[in-house]
Amino acid sequence: MASVPAGAPPAWAVLERRLFDVLDEAWRAFAAHYCLPDGALRYNGEIASRDGADDFYEAFFNWPVLYQLGGADDLLDACKHHWEGVTAQLTGFGYLVDEFERGYDWFHQGESLLLFYGICAADPRDEKFAARAHRFAELYLPDSPTGNYDPEHDIIRAPHNGGGGPRYGVNEEWASSYRPDQPSMRPFGLPLRDLPGIEKWDDLADPAKAARMGAAMNERIGRGDVAVNLAATSLATNAWLYGHEDRFRDWALRYMGAWERRAAELGGILPDNVGPSGRVGELHGGHWYGGNYGWQWPHGIYSVGAAAAVAAVNSVILTGGTDHLDLGRGPIDLVLGESRRGSVSGTDMSISDRWYAELGEDAARETLLVPNRHDDGGWFDFQPPQLGLPVWLWHAGMAEPDRDRLDRLRRESGYDWRVVRAFRNKEEAGHEAPWLEFLRGDNPGFPEAMLATALGQVQRRMALIDVDEVDPGEIHVHHWQRLNPVLTEALLQLTTGTPQVLYNGGLLPARLAYFDADRRRPGLPPDVAALVDEVGPDRTGVELVHTGLTGTRRVVVQAGAFGEHRITRAVVTAAETAYPGDLTSYVAPDAAVVSREVVVGGSRIEVVLPPGRRIRLDLHLAPRAVRPAHQHAGTIPADA
Repeated sequence: MASVPAGAPPAWAVLERRLFDVLDEAWRAFAAHYCLPDGALRYNGEIASRDGADDFYEAFFNWPVLYQLGGADDLLDACKHHWEGVTAQLTGFGYLVDEFERGYDWFHQGESLLLFYGICAADPRDEKFAARAHRFAELYLPDSPTGNYDPEHDIIRAPHNGGGGPRYGVNEEWASSYRPDQPSMRPFGLPLRDLPGIEKWDDLADPAKAARMGAAMNERIGRGDVAVNLAATSLATNAWLYGHEDRFRDWALRYMGAWERRAAELGGILPDNVGPSGRVGELHGGHWYGGNYGWQWPHGIYSVGAAAAVAAVNSVILTGGTDHLDLGRGPIDLVLGESRRGSVSGTDMSISDRWYAELGEDAARETLLVPNRHDDGGWFDFQPPQLGLPVWLWHAGMAEPDRDRLDRLRRESGYDWRVVRAFRNKEEAGHEAPWLEFLRGDNPGFPEAMLATALGQVQRRMALIDVDEVDPGEIHVHHWQRLNPVLTEALLQLTTGTPQVLYNGGLLPARLAYFDADRRRPGLPPDVAALVDEVGPDRTGVELVHTGLTGTRRVVVQAGAFGEHRITRAVVTAAETAYPGDLTSYVAPDAAVVSREVVVGGSRIEVVLPPGRRIRLDLHLAPRAVRPAHQHAGTIPADA
């Protein structure tokens, strides 16, 4: 039981509880403004041939996470309602087959599935979603009638794949003619760089050349396996977490192993393409680059590295070991080996708006830049490293090489990692640097600054929603995700010691999870705030504060979102005091805070928090000592 008086509640605790409150107001306002009674989104615009399903689901991508952290009791039902409504809506548009994407690339499918994965993790007892999890994963098993997977060559047969099986080719709008009047694609350049007579973007203004590019894309970019398909391993991992069926784990590890072998044959370079006969470069002149969403076009490390990191994190979940982390490390170390120094403002790059927001005034300072892409001319498209990828590798395995890589990135950056800037990008990420500095003990004001920033961003989104009068017939499919007012990055970092989810299809093995023992549901109870201030290979430090005036709270702290870490012992704080003291005294009695040790031996520890009390837990862990599984409040003993 917590016994240390909170006194004046710490500012971070007050701000954290305020953030929970405003987020629960915000998601309701968003739903009322943009959603139909059946949960679907208000939309009467045009429907593309293949692209767009992800954008509908992305509007709610982090809502289940908020519920798991302690959001409103009815938020989980709202998440399911919107998933069902959007799924019916997209089925009507022709995007889905039996509730799953008909066939599209995994850069986008990974984004689509975050809402689904979050619901599965938040309520594994839901039989409908459990059945879907198994059915979706089965689409990629070797014996699936869809034929997505070719067991002879260990490839997924096409870059676009899904419920309808391999969907060869590219978007119909591109297949007939890849035109130059696509301002969003122009910064990424030509999809194929080896077509005679087509050397620059403006060459596509010639209809004959645009048609030739479209036909070549359909034939070469639209067939064979690509590295971004590695994100499909999250489907199998999610299904495995329900009942540990070997077939899901075995396929995921088999598919990862195929890509690991290809990288080994190339001296550590993860290729982005494999032809129909299983040969790297088969459709691209023998080159390891050139595939869809690969090293050459359009995003490079942003897509290849993300899929590899997603798979690497999944391997840790599935095996409990770090043997496969090199799959995610390889792309990061490859581009780091080609790094140079320069400034964002002085460098031509395909995605610059992201960095102007993330670095602010430091965009003009010289810093470390890594190449995002590679073509026949070598490495190009230099940008600052995206910290989310190396941070997740470190978080997943807590291995020394991954910690050392982050230290190198910090040393070679030309900006102060401690600064918290007020921005929110598409992934709702980008504040990894100041968070890491807080964990290092060199950024003590981070919790308050990060929470204040989050509150400001919610307020801005709500103001934008309030004045938004867009016609559903003219709305852009990215409109909703730009206005989604739910923010979870700050809460994930501070309450669980976890970075924001890998946006292109990652699961969320958080460092800590919480359950409300009295209401028997996931998340922190009302009035309770949490702050993780130490994360190490075998230790996690967290402080819990009851900010309310009434009602004792019982919090179950779990080591690992999937219960995968065993708490061997906990060192907890206690007070030796007669608090609240004599009513005739004008001041509270001094509290002598002492530490005591509790032997645990399981993945969970219960904390009883009377109002106005606080406690710090120094959890000593046996990392990944327990087979991970989807957890739910029903496994909490009634007398926990």
